[in-house]
Amino acid sequence: MQNTTLQKATFGAGCFWGVEAAFRQVKGVSSTAVGYSGGHFKNPTYEDVCRGKTGHAEAVEVEYDPAIVSYDELLNVFWNKHNPTTPNHQGADVGYQYRSVIFFHTPEQELLATTSKDRLENSPRFNKKPIVTEIVSASQFYRAEEYHQQYLEKHGRASSRIG
Repeated sequence: MQNTTLQKATFGAGCFWGVEAAFRQVKGVSSTAVGYSGGHFKNPTYEDVCRGKTGHAEAVEVEYDPAIVSYDELLNVFWNKHNPTTPNHQGADVGYQYRSVIFFHTPEQELLATTSKDRLENSPRFNKKPIVTEIVSASQFYRAEEYHQQYLEKHGRASSRIG
């Protein structure tokens, strides 16, 4: 049996509920948590983040086994789960806290994220619209309140299995 070390990946793609549900369906993802990252406000609450003054994005922190799922595969889930051409806006959710952002944990993740973004921006998928996704170093991740964790699963709206 191969002994691998789990790695972390963190993504913001609008409301964290659906994004978390998508990542939870990926074989090789061992755990997920929704929360807030990328801001300046310590220990924010959902209400703090919704007011739009914390600088945080709603984010999903993913723990995954790289022997089973690659970071590139996680990037594909991220790109497929939202529209990365709309700044601070996903569906009905509007505000800086709903921005498209990749929080990289390693130089390799930064390179893979940048390469993936460039490839997507030069593809016809979004009619060559600019990809507004930020790629920034991971900072403190603040876990959201428990009622937000696995929200769609708890309320019977989880998506079908991916991967």
